[in-house]
Amino acid sequence: MTDGKTKMLPFGAYYQRDIPTHDAELTETQPGSPMGELMRKWWQPICHSEELTDVPLATRLINEDLVVFRDRSGRVGVLQRHCSHRGTSLEYGIIQPKGIRCCYHGWVYDIDGTILEMPTEPKDSRIYDTVVHGAYPAFERHGLVFVYMGDPAEKPDFPEYDGYHLPEGTEYHAFSHIYPCNWLQVYENIMDHMHTATLHTNMTVESVDAQIADGVNLDGFNDMPVMDWESTRNGNGCVFIANRRNPDNRTIWVRITEMVFPNMLQIGALFPSARAQRHSTMCLTRWHVPVDNTHMKMFGWRHFNDEVDPWGAGNKDDCGYDTIDFLDGQSERPYDEGQRAPGDWEALGSQRPIAVHALENPGQSDIGVYLCRKLLRSLVRGETPADTTRAISAGGKDTLNMYTQDSVLNVPVQPGKDDAKLMKEYGRKVLAIMMETDELPSHQRDAHVRARLDDLDGGWLQAAE
Repeated sequence: MTDGKTKMLPFGAYYQRDIPTHDAELTETQPGSPMGELMRKWWQPICHSEELTDVPLATRLINEDLVVFRDRSGRVGVLQRHCSHRGTSLEYGIIQPKGIRCCYHGWVYDIDGTILEMPTEPKDSRIYDTVVHGAYPAFERHGLVFVYMGDPAEKPDFPEYDGYHLPEGTEYHAFSHIYPCNWLQVYENIMDHMHTATLHTNMTVESVDAQIADGVNLDGFNDMPVMDWESTRNGNGCVFIANRRNPDNRTIWVRITEMVFPNMLQIGALFPSARAQRHSTMCLTRWHVPVDNTHMKMFGWRHFNDEVDPWGAGNKDDCGYDTIDFLDGQSERPYDEGQRAPGDWEALGSQRPIAVHALENPGQSDIGVYLCRKLLRSLVRGETPADTTRAISAGGKDTLNMYTQDSVLNVPVQPGKDDAKLMKEYGRKVLAIMMETDELPSHQRDAHVRARLDDLDGGWLQAAE
């Protein structure tokens, strides 16, 4: 071990060869681990509906080997992969009108793990009463299959957010991206919003050229934002507030993206059309699900409607599960192409299979990342109060509110006043308005937010005219 001065010596790599261990409390998700048990308390996406064909799907989720299938009556089953008889993988099973049949000795399991048939055993075999194969409850929604892998006695309702229902007519298109690294470094990346002005825009010239060639306009995101971060929902989530001055020097763009722990994100408009109008809904929902401790899969929905779809309906197919969008980079492109135009896939995957937090040298731009870790650690340890915002949706009474926002506010530059401080003040005010919806029924939230934003800046629409 060396002191800080020695480690900072020029050409001092000799003194920095020892690599500390990773933060097991936050990164490891095997059964019995603190984070693994937390993940299992929530519904998690496991695959795409279209992946369920006439043969079973072998997959791995949160460090467990599983098989997913849709039986011929249309029901979805998620079972432990190896047959309870002699361990043959059910990925070779035969899908039945009801359940799935093991290929080896023909045992048939229902979607709840109950044994329906054993051709090689007597009809009165005690095995029918003593063995139930491991199974997890599952359902399908908007092209994704969700599974609950926690204690059956504590199974929660699937959280229904406003953005899953509004605006009316919204279409949802499922996607997924695979990363060769731990789940946390991809999840916490959203709180590192400063990287959008470096990795994705003006610092990597060839990356910018590639984006322009693809017809992607990132104007606005290349401006370094004035950042702020805040915990939400009694510590069960957090947000970043990115504040940017628009070129007219008369308006500011306040962008809020929300984390809902343990591993979900809600994102406002993706592209700079947001800096020209107010967006009160989300365009993207993502879940960052561990495959194992050194691989993860990002599942999500793109939300398409007149308010948040800048590309138009003709591009909906670009969000399929076998594509990686231009911000993430691509796992199958040539290595040197990734070097010339890296995206999140390259940057995050190269932080080691599990990033070593003890080797980091954080700055002010990392406040959100460290806030995220702090809140997750509290949640894992059982120190976080309950999320009171969920009470409004208990038992399907109503949908949950959300804090995502892309607000254009009429806030001119004020001579003699620190503009960064001014923007930060207004960003906090926008978040406060979003949090006012905690106690409102869903049908009142959108109108309330828009009216309060008009109160805040004198009315953006009128100012724009």
